[in-house]
Amino acid sequence: MARSIEEKVEEHFKAILDDLNIRHYGKTEEINDSITKALHEADSKSGGSGTNYPDIQLFLQNRTRRDIPVMIEAKGQKNKLEKLTSSGDIELTSKGKDPNRAVKNFAVNGALHYGLAILDEGTYSEVIIIGINGTTMTDGVVSDPEIKAYYVSKKNDKVPKEIIGFDFVQLKQSNLDAFFAELDKLSLTDAEKEKLKRNKEELLEQSIKEIHQRIYDDESIKTLLGTNDKLYLFCGLIMAGLTTEGVKPLEVSDFYSNDDIDDNDGKRVLTRTQSFLRKKNCPKDKIDMVLNYLKPVFEKRALWKPVNGESAIKSIYRQVKEDILPLLESSIHLDFTGKILNSLNDWVAIENDKLNDVVLTPRFVTNLMAKITRTDMDSFVWDTCMGSSGFLVSAMEIMIDDVKKKIKDQAEAEKKIAHIKQNQLLGIEILGNIYILAVLNMILMGDGSSQIICGDSHEEGPKFMNSHQGTFPANVFLLNPPYSAPGKGLIFVDEALSRMETGYGAVLIQENAGSGQGDVYAKRILKKNTLLVSIHMPPDLFNGKSSVQTAIYLFQVNRSHEADDVVTFIDFSEDGYSRQNRKKSTQKVNLRNTDHALERYDEVAAICLGKKPKTDYYTEANGLVIRDTVSLEGNDWTFNQHRKIDTTPAEEDFKKTVADYLAWKVSAILKGEVSVDV
Repeated sequence: MARSIEEKVEEHFKAILDDLNIRHYGKTEEINDSITKALHEADSKSGGSGTNYPDIQLFLQNRTRRDIPVMIEAKGQKNKLEKLTSSGDIELTSKGKDPNRAVKNFAVNGALHYGLAILDEGTYSEVIIIGINGTTMTDGVVSDPEIKAYYVSKKNDKVPKEIIGFDFVQLKQSNLDAFFAELDKLSLTDAEKEKLKRNKEELLEQSIKEIHQRIYDDESIKTLLGTNDKLYLFCGLIMAGLTTEGVKPLEVSDFYSNDDIDDNDGKRVLTRTQSFLRKKNCPKDKIDMVLNYLKPVFEKRALWKPVNGESAIKSIYRQVKEDILPLLESSIHLDFTGKILNSLNDWVAIENDKLNDVVLTPRFVTNLMAKITRTDMDSFVWDTCMGSSGFLVSAMEIMIDDVKKKIKDQAEAEKKIAHIKQNQLLGIEILGNIYILAVLNMILMGDGSSQIICGDSHEEGPKFMNSHQGTFPANVFLLNPPYSAPGKGLIFVDEALSRMETGYGAVLIQENAGSGQGDVYAKRILKKNTLLVSIHMPPDLFNGKSSVQTAIYLFQVNRSHEADDVVTFIDFSEDGYSRQNRKKSTQKVNLRNTDHALERYDEVAAICLGKKPKTDYYTEANGLVIRDTVSLEGNDWTFNQHRKIDTTPAEEDFKKTVADYLAWKVSAILKGEVSVDV
């Protein structure tokens, strides 16, 4: 192995910093107490205890007192500047005997380790990490110095963004304002956000499954907790642990595992959950409802009674604190409640499961439906079969992004976002166990739970609309109804659209609701609304949770469908995702993007919105898009009903038929099965 020239590399770059008059700190020098604390308390680069000592440290401060620490790590061998994973990320840990080898052996990776330690400490929200390297000395100097720099910030969820063309001259005091302005442009792209969200959701689901497996394997509590009990256990521990303004985060050490009916770990969770909900300004009736669901679980003596000095609640909370809460408190909104139900469904069914009535819509589908209904910051969005609020979460994200694009005044933007969360979303859910998940989901979004109602939507919907006339002009309707309801669920669509004056509605529903099995509702819907798009969805959309064939039907509200209106039909059975039935699959990841799924969903959205797609997976030329009229009877809404099959034989068909016949004839003659014609 070639000898390392790491010390010479350090000297080379320190000399550059000196020439630029940039103050730098050595390995054992301290910049300030918070940075020292961060480096001392974090795991060492080897993964265990021990102090972290970056090779070079800087502390940038511009005229407005914006402070950014800079962590620099040096190496001195070939190919030791940076190590990336197969997906292009800076590697931190890997499988094998030495999972931290990248952090120890590569400059950028080591610098990132230090940078993340500083961000995790909490004082700073942004940091710059720099790797420096060199391999050759010529006339006593490093002749091939190399450098790579990244900006890492909490606003980008700690995902490193490369500073292209970085040069230390940018760090001169006179250049800092311009340099910081360049850093502010380094934001995650939509594709990067989607990738990050997908990765975090997979990690979240795996963490939940590990905790659930632990509960399932513990005979003392396995038989004690039904499916709903597990839901409430997860929700209670998470609400008790989330950071809340004015309340100190609940630490594992706050659980004393007392063996006392009045002072135990279960009571501690209930008390903290009540404080959490109050701090989120939840009304008393909602707080009481949530606590009524939680109490029977957390008052179970087997959960709070200590075994070997520790209660089951404390033990499970430790895992929640370490593996789940950090993911939920990131800046990326995750499909958290769906991951809980996916995990629980590995073992048991939830209420109404035999009817396929509790099927959570995948996030990429809720996003698509929110887009094609033209959701923006002025939308009033409702879902009368809310489930765990997946549609409302997707809509809220789109609405907030629209605010950030259109309103530049920060105070005005924050006011508008608050109004969206409090007044522009409405969800109704009849199942109490799912309702509590919806409340938590919307609270995690920054508390959009103000208008989340538990009850029968046939009663609660009209009641709400009548009492909010003029203040909730619903113009976006999103729905995945129970397929056992009248009209395969179209009754909910009919009721909702009849209460809207403008806008769009999209429903993910059993496809044959639009092919004659929608009862009277399909025809009734067309009398007052226009069917714009019919999307034939993948047959395995729900990963084996439901086997029904579904479709998305998109409507324009309050415009009667006319006989010559053209409907766009899309065959979206191949959406770019590969799925495994989670009950049968041994893979940790049940959903994989194997064929440009993100681009395919963007293309379908563009087609629905009448925009020019950037890709051409679905076109009229390849037969995956059909534009045709439909009957006003509401019985021919499906893609396959409009597929035109060309029965005219082509020359190639003739050649193939003749070839197949001759092949059979020769084989039969050789076997003596037929005689040769003379």
